[in-house]
Amino acid sequence: MVVGSGVIGLCVAYYLLRSGRQVVVLEREEPDGDNCSRENAGMVVPSHFVPLAAPGVISQGMRWLLDPESPFWVRPRLSGALARWGWLFMRHATDAHVKGVAGLLRDMNLESRRLFEELEGEGSYGLEQRGLLSLCESEKMLAEEAELAEAARELGLKAEVCDPKRVAELDPDVEMKVAGGIWQGDDCHMDPSRFLGEMQKRIESMGGEIRFGKMVVGIENGKVVVEGGEEWEGSDVVVAGGAWSPDMARLLGLRLPMQAGKGYSLTLEDPAQLPRLCSILTEAKVAVTPMGKRLRVAGTMEIGGNELSVNPRRVNGIIKAVGRVFPRFRPEHFDGIDPWAGLRPCSPDGLPYIGRVPGHDRVMVATGHSMMGLSLGPVTGRMVADLMEGSQSVPGREQLAPGRFS
Repeated sequence: MVVGSGVIGLCVAYYLLRSGRQVVVLEREEPDGDNCSRENAGMVVPSHFVPLAAPGVISQGMRWLLDPESPFWVRPRLSGALARWGWLFMRHATDAHVKGVAGLLRDMNLESRRLFEELEGEGSYGLEQRGLLSLCESEKMLAEEAELAEAARELGLKAEVCDPKRVAELDPDVEMKVAGGIWQGDDCHMDPSRFLGEMQKRIESMGGEIRFGKMVVGIENGKVVVEGGEEWEGSDVVVAGGAWSPDMARLLGLRLPMQAGKGYSLTLEDPAQLPRLCSILTEAKVAVTPMGKRLRVAGTMEIGGNELSVNPRRVNGIIKAVGRVFPRFRPEHFDGIDPWAGLRPCSPDGLPYIGRVPGHDRVMVATGHSMMGLSLGPVTGRMVADLMEGSQSVPGREQLAPGRFS
């Protein structure tokens, strides 16, 4: 039983099926429902070896709190879970933590990229392997990104510091106003909705089942109870419910520190210009991804609970950032586009939760991937399958353990 049909749940189901198991996926939404995977930025990012919890993030975040159009916001509220998460986040926002997890995040992302290539070879879903541009509006930001590029090269990743001329050579189809950028050669992109659709087809063709409209209200070893009293039973349960996973973990007595990080995206069906490469606008933390003939822009991190309301001021911040870097784009190009909102499941140390729930040897968790859910989907699926088969060689088992904060 796999609870959740986002990219993590579908990848878990796929690799369990490949290992010879029978699989049923239970999804709280209806078939045309939404999840955090469907309209995200669609990036596979080995370049993202620095976790969300990193030095400087807290001080920068405090400054951003004063700007209604900034990339980051925390909704103030009395919440023990938020206070605990914030305390754990601060404890991990250190150089030592970043150095301690950089290799693991690199290895997981590179292996996931390899698996994406393997999946593309089995049947195309539109994987584009052209790298990613981190675009910098200021010389100061370019210098900071150049330091990250040096760290990336030390980890064996492709990272080239580019002046504006080189940036234009790499992506000649779009006008850019930048001080320079970093070309991350290992990164790639896709349309996440197309990938999800392809994975659903493969799961069903392999004999797996996906049941929609199944809100899970109870979990025991090998058993799931859905709203209305219906029970499903199997050998194991995998909780892959994204931002809703802590509610299910609580049913098992596990306090899973996690906060929902809301992000928005807007998709232009007929963009003024269409880049060849995906990019990150580094100052505004906005992602820009070509998807066929469409262009998707995405950004913000709002820590405010499991709700999907749209803050128009922060959407406006995304639109302004796109116009600053890509001057051919004007605010009116976004008129009439309904912003999409999704909830990223954010752990306090920037690492996902992958492994068995303490005290429940037939229940596993696969969640907490923050902004790398799509990027780490295939490797997470294979790790869950390997752990379920009893493998002792899965990398990072202790660092990713769901009970590491208990």
